[in-house]
Amino acid sequence: MAIQVTLAINDYDHVRALGSGDVRVEGAELTCLHLPIPEIFFRFIRHREWHVSELSLAKYASLRAAGDQSLVAIPVFPSRVFRHSAIYVRRDGPIDDPGALAGRRVGVPEWTQTATVYVRGLLSRSYGVALDGVQWVQAGLTEPGRVETLSVTPPPGVSIQPVPDRTLNDLLVAGELDAVISARAPADFAPRSGRIVRLFSDARAVEEAHHRETGIFPIMHVVVLRDDVYRAHPWLAMNLLTAFEAAKRQSLARALDISASLFPVPWAQTQAEWAQERFGGDYWPYGIEANRTTLQAFLEMAHEQGVCARLLRPEDLFAPEVGETYRV
Repeated sequence: MAIQVTLAINDYDHVRALGSGDVRVEGAELTCLHLPIPEIFFRFIRHREWHVSELSLAKYASLRAAGDQSLVAIPVFPSRVFRHSAIYVRRDGPIDDPGALAGRRVGVPEWTQTATVYVRGLLSRSYGVALDGVQWVQAGLTEPGRVETLSVTPPPGVSIQPVPDRTLNDLLVAGELDAVISARAPADFAPRSGRIVRLFSDARAVEEAHHRETGIFPIMHVVVLRDDVYRAHPWLAMNLLTAFEAAKRQSLARALDISASLFPVPWAQTQAEWAQERFGGDYWPYGIEANRTTLQAFLEMAHEQGVCARLLRPEDLFAPEVGETYRV
């Protein structure tokens, strides 16, 4: 008899076949909850309300490094975003000069937001902006009162000032911050009021150059199982991975289909072809080995920033069964 499994995940095209039932998880009856990402993360970290969940890579790694074994991941990465484009400044700010953020006041929604880990790492590694040379401010992006979901200890010399009654957007517009790092755009970003713009005027060109140089394709989110579910059904980890792979293959085929406009984006098929040429046949890879460079770099940055209390290896994140597979 199939076990009942509830999965909470955003409504991605590359997961769609799981929610629709077109792809089955062998041995499981799957119920998919499509909820907003912040709600998924908050509810699952606080209350563990479902069996399997999409989760912030930084938050999961932070828990794991602190010795929390209540969750175990599979190497499925539903969200990946290059993050040079996640740095925002005022229109009169230091456009295309990331080094100018040294010694400045920079806001983040949470220290353990995955996007901010990548950006702090690239600022430090590529542009000489030392972690302890920035005055860090934590607040809600567009709503006051946001707090750190997880408690972390920043490295020596690094201070993070919480501002519970203001928003990062308003602080930046008022000149009380020099930049904001965020996975989401501030309310006054350019297409809206125009008072806030990206630090990099051509972020995509900078991101492509960084990828050519480092091989890092930033992973934002991972899929995790509650440990009690995994221990009761250890076969579920690999069966889930197999199903996620099958759903993704269907999505990649849709993206490359030139017969019809399956996505409401001009030149979508051309962009998919470009990605296939640039990243390889499977340009959205799951698995540990295909993502080792990115995972290793992320874990090093997370440890340097105090997000992870100890330096983890990529293998430390995942169920051991998913580290290898059969070949015919």
